[in-house]
Amino acid sequence: MAPVKKGILERLNAGEVVIGDGGFVFALEKRGYVKAGPWTPEATVQYPDAVRQLQREFLRARSNVMQTFTFYASDDKLENRGNNLKLTGAQINEAACDLAREVANEGDALVAGGVSQTPSYLSCKSETEVRAIFKKQLDVFVRKNVDFLIAEYFEHVEEAEWAVQVLKTSGKPVAASLCIGPKGDMHGVSPGECAVRLVKAGAQIVGVNCHFDPMTCVETVKLMKEGVEKAGLKAHYMVQPLAFHTPDCNCQGFIDLPEFPFGLEPRILTRWDMHKYAREAYNAGIRFIGGCCGFEAYHIRAIAEELAPERGFLPSASEKHGSWGAGLEMHTKPWVRARARRDYWENLKPASGRPQCPSMSVPDSWGVTKGHADLMQQKEATSKEELEQLFDKSKTH
Repeated sequence: MAPVKKGILERLNAGEVVIGDGGFVFALEKRGYVKAGPWTPEATVQYPDAVRQLQREFLRARSNVMQTFTFYASDDKLENRGNNLKLTGAQINEAACDLAREVANEGDALVAGGVSQTPSYLSCKSETEVRAIFKKQLDVFVRKNVDFLIAEYFEHVEEAEWAVQVLKTSGKPVAASLCIGPKGDMHGVSPGECAVRLVKAGAQIVGVNCHFDPMTCVETVKLMKEGVEKAGLKAHYMVQPLAFHTPDCNCQGFIDLPEFPFGLEPRILTRWDMHKYAREAYNAGIRFIGGCCGFEAYHIRAIAEELAPERGFLPSASEKHGSWGAGLEMHTKPWVRARARRDYWENLKPASGRPQCPSMSVPDSWGVTKGHADLMQQKEATSKEELEQLFDKSKTH
């Protein structure tokens, strides 16, 4: 029999670094298996080999957590705005659990079942209705016996609290991750208060994911940690940011940037940026360190390489990667061999190669959130008339 793996809380309680995986929806969209817009994970059923391969790449980079590819896999999201997939949330969630478990069993990784924010909450459906959506997903995760649960990508702490309370009924460890920055959630609740509310709801691990770059996310988790400690509570902390630089974002994060989602590539972080992020997160007391949209396996490998002294080993993927560019010693060109050193890459200021482009953008600021008429969701596809109204409105913002 295979040895019993240590659970997520056992690892964190022992002070171990737990490395998460990367951003599935963006990575698989670029590969042709996810549609931008709905961002739903039907690829688990339609293209399981693509999902499995991406998870294996993260495992080889030394991710300790295989998250089920269940982002936006609630039935209300799968049916939103004409997204008629003829697949149920249960089918997608079950397939995602099977894939994650298969790959996790190939290494020392745990399986995390994940739920995320819902169109029903944005449309002001009742607490009972929203909780029922999370319960349907939870039923699959319990049946498939995932190792722990994550409520991730929540813009409103209230909805995240409901998710945590539902997930806690399983008896499994629960992590809660908001997609917020230092200004707090979309209703102005501060990061510290958000974290306190999530811990009181039952989350043992709290933090942030998505919407902002690594250093912004680390700063936000620091504020959460301060709030929890001030309240006399205890928790572990997690961070899974974007792999894009977002110094110009407002409280809504990168989805307000005019480049979202198809023009973000010039903002991508280098592997060396990831070394700085990993060290900053570790020094802040964060021990669950991963990534979200934009993260590829080489980014996760960089985290694992930076924290190798603390963890005691390098990832398998480092077999093909010399430390701080050491592999360039074998390059045919002498000026490239001269770059085989840490100080070169640590101090490099990469050029974009786009002389006509600004260094930063002006975000859209429509100022709408849950409860606003513009965010009411529907099963019907967006009509041409509705689009024309949005086109006109965009000219005034």
